[in-house]
This record gives sequence, C-alpha cells and structure tokens, in this order.
Amino acid sequence: MILRVCALYPDLMNIYADRGNLLMLERRCAWRGIGWQLHESTLGEPLHDEHDLYYIGGGQDADQRRCAFDLLDRKADALRAAAARGAVVLGVCGGYQLLGHSYQLGEETIPGIGLLDVHTVRSDEPRLIGNVALRLAEGTIAGFENHAGRTQLTDGQAPLGRVLRGHGNDGRSGFEGARRGSVIGTYVHGPLLPKNAWFCDWLTARALHVEAQSLAPLEDSLELAAHDAALRAAGVSG
Repeated sequence: MILRVCALYPDLMNIYADRGNLLMLERRCAWRGIGWQLHESTLGEPLHDEHDLYYIGGGQDADQRRCAFDLLDRKADALRAAAARGAVVLGVCGGYQLLGHSYQLGEETIPGIGLLDVHTVRSDEPRLIGNVALRLAEGTIAGFENHAGRTQLTDGQAPLGRVLRGHGNDGRSGFEGARRGSVIGTYVHGPLLPKNAWFCDWLTARALHVEAQSLAPLEDSLELAAHDAALRAAGVSG
C-alpha cells in the first residue's frame, strides 16, 4: 500500500505546527511498511484528483484570503471530486474555515468551497484559546485551540465531536469541528495528530479504504502518554 498525500499551501497555511501532522502520518506509515508519497500544491498550481489524503493547515487572515481565491479558481473541482470518491480531506483551523461556505471578516466575505456545510464569522469578542478535548464516536481527541472565528453548523451538518473541555466551534454550541463523509474540519491543533495517534491511524485507514484494526499494531507507549497528557491539560481524565 502507498498513502498518497497532498499538502495544500504548506508555505502559507502552516502557523500551528501543521507540518507535525504530516510527519506523524509519514512516520506511522514507514513503521508499518506502508509507502508514502507527498505532493505540495501552493498558489498558482493546479490540483489533480490523484491523492488519498488532502491536508490544509492554518494561516494568517491575509494568507488565508490569498489561498481562498486560489482554492476556488484552481483547486476546488479536483478537491470536490476527490471528496466524492472518498479521499480524506482534512482542514485544521484556517483550513477548516476554507472547507466551509464562507469566512466573514467585517464587511468582507472570504469564500470557501462548501465541502462542509458551515459558515464562520470573525468575532470582536476575545479569542477562543486554550486546551480542548472532544469526544467522537470513535474516541477522544485533545489538543489546543486559538481562533477568533465563530463557526456555525447548518442544519444537517454533523460536528466532528462534542466538547468535553474548551470552547469548540463557537464557545456556546458544545460542538467542535465538522465532518461529512471523508471531509473533516477542526480547530484542534498543537499539532493534532501527534497527540492523537489513534486518530492519525483512523485517517490513514480511511484514506487507504481499509479498516483501522487491519493496520499493523505499533508500540505506542509514548503516543498514548502524549494523548493522556493532552487530555489532562484540558482537565479530562484519560
């Protein structure tokens, strides 16, 4: 097996240790003997529907604006086609916002590509910052959040999980992130996958169209300790 990964705008959308997520995917594939191919696609480059997992991280508002219009003009069709055939699309923080319909900055609307049925508005209220933990049907995720955007799920859009501790999408709803099929958005970073090895494996299996339990087991004592420490930092027992 080979996991073919495409990192979108890694030079611009990479302010929350986002490369750590790619490194985690790569290392766990290598330890299992799974092949790894990484392609990077940035501004001005077309995107091809030929990867198993597409990843976009977080960025400053100015960079997010530049990426948003490039995403619409040069990459949206391929990304929608990839999602339709079951490729994993993972957006973290700003990347999550771009997977929705729009990000409202005052009078300006930054368009998204609508893979997730969410809308985000940048708030003048204090940023939502701190350790966060959430529960999914498959397990728990822990990490850090730092965002001014308030993201609202429209009717019928499932969250990624329910907040155990922290703010989540908007500090009020009790929801964090969003998921639709193989498309996932979340505000959890710090980075996300090294603190949540089980979720890294779940994404890998989903991208390869195999069951997570079919992946070769690894000696994960350090990874489990990191996960438990992140949960405790958020005030949740492991």
